[in-house]
Amino acid sequence: MGLKAICLHGAEAAELFYNPRLFVRKGAVPRRVQTTLMGIDAIQTRDNGEHRCRKEMFMSLMGPESRERLMSLLAEQWQRYAHRWEQQDRVVLFREAQEILCRAACAWAEVPLPEPEVSKRARDFGAMVDGFGGVGPRHWRGKQARRRGEKWMRGIIRAIRKGALPVQEGTAAHTVAWHREPNGELLDVQMAAIELVNAIRPIVAIATYITFAALALHEYPPYRQLLRNPAEDYPELFVQEVRRYFPFTPFVGALVREDFSWHGFEFAKGTLVLLDVYGTNRDERWWQDPEVFWPERFRQWQRSPYDFIPQGGGEFLTGHRCAGEWITIEALKQAVAFLNDGIRYDVPAQDLTYDLTRMPTLPASGFVMTNVRATGKGALAVLPMPAAGSRQSAAAMSCPFHHKG
Repeated sequence: MGLKAICLHGAEAAELFYNPRLFVRKGAVPRRVQTTLMGIDAIQTRDNGEHRCRKEMFMSLMGPESRERLMSLLAEQWQRYAHRWEQQDRVVLFREAQEILCRAACAWAEVPLPEPEVSKRARDFGAMVDGFGGVGPRHWRGKQARRRGEKWMRGIIRAIRKGALPVQEGTAAHTVAWHREPNGELLDVQMAAIELVNAIRPIVAIATYITFAALALHEYPPYRQLLRNPAEDYPELFVQEVRRYFPFTPFVGALVREDFSWHGFEFAKGTLVLLDVYGTNRDERWWQDPEVFWPERFRQWQRSPYDFIPQGGGEFLTGHRCAGEWITIEALKQAVAFLNDGIRYDVPAQDLTYDLTRMPTLPASGFVMTNVRATGKGALAVLPMPAAGSRQSAAAMSCPFHHKG
């Protein structure tokens, strides 16, 4: 975009990039990304105490009970759609997964979603993601989708605050509607609407990973039997490799807080710095044969927060790592089990290539399935959640200004 930038790559660089003493997010996110993907002045643009308080709001939604409820809702939708697909000649998985995720996410958040609006809302959430890296019509569609989504959520927030829409405490709708900032004030209606969209939109975006997971099952069929082995949590290895191997976010940006030097390089205050996410996940210094799809590599992974960063690096609460990463992993495991055992289907000839010059990218066909038959099996039951206090748990956090109702 005509700006001088420094590009960083690798685990050591990621650790540097996620040091809040060295970098800030305010001013780093282009307006075109804010008007499509995340909303103007949303959490991703905040720093310091303001960011932490807003992040605690999102982290409070990530506890085991909340995630279990979402997985149960998703299981119901996968089963429902499996039977619907039996009546269809052709199923485009990406589009169908967006609807499944949208239905479950809105029910989880306690955002009313009338049946006639399901398809439109799911497409809008998808357009917000697709629009941030586009120009022309793609970007315009993303902006319009974001505007419609925020208008919808403004009505939800007002109805909750007036008492016209009762919602359960601890749900996304209730939590965002009554969240207070460090100054003790409620979020204004517009900002609450933006963040409520941001609680749902990333869940719908998991459709991209699900589509790539289907591609992996198709291109590497020997893994299908390994996924059925109850002796180990092979689905965990498989979905982590999907997140490492396939492209999702190409890079993330920040601005230098104050002048500093690192390995002989000078970082001047205000300089734009881009962290190579896709390349770091394929860095041969940390990943053996990075261009090979090989889930077993995660048996030896040391769970560093910096060498594997498909949804950001660093710590969840104090940094800009995606709050919904646990949800992504669990939703992917459930979807993989469903695609592997819950249905049988044929994969007709189609264009399954994906363009690395497109941001974001996806298999061109969206992964078409035909002759779908439900088996009644697969991971349609709720998957076990990590125990509270474990490295993978997201125990509910509390902000001192978070309204408890």
